[in-house]
Amino acid sequence: MTEVNAFADTPWRAGVIQDFARSELFDRTFEEGMQLVEETAAYLDGAGRHDSKILSRNAALGYATESMRLTTRLMQVASWLLVQRAVREGEMPPEAACAESYRLGEEAAGEPPAIEELPFGLMNLLQRSERLYERVRHLDRRMYVESPNEEAPRPVQAQFERLAAAFGG
Repeated sequence: MTEVNAFADTPWRAGVIQDFARSELFDRTFEEGMQLVEETAAYLDGAGRHDSKILSRNAALGYATESMRLTTRLMQVASWLLVQRAVREGEMPPEAACAESYRLGEEAAGEPPAIEELPFGLMNLLQRSERLYERVRHLDRRMYVESPNEEAPRPVQAQFERLAAAFGG
């Protein structure tokens, strides 16, 4: 039996999950994610294969490392998006989508790639996948992790409070 997030039984969370799955934002994110997966596969099987053969030994090792990081990141995003689509299609109840096993995993920290040695095609895909991953990670946290009672950060209000404290107001 899968373990479910502590908030899974709240109507608020189920509603948020269903609303997102039916949204235009989901449609755009899903389309972008799946296109990026296809584009990455085509690059790694085509031009990327050629690009990697002309690299120095160290650069080829960096290429292999970064291409693995890229594919892992994209597979996590694609899996998350497919869960949301399953909710949308009624194949999975929103409460089941709350299971920890469906959360977007944290990326393993690694050395930043030596940009000057890696092919432009790979660097472009890496950057685009990082931006997509960060957006999906934000959505995942908002939908599945944060409490409905948590307020969004209010940086302007925090600045006013600091000013008031500094000037005795």
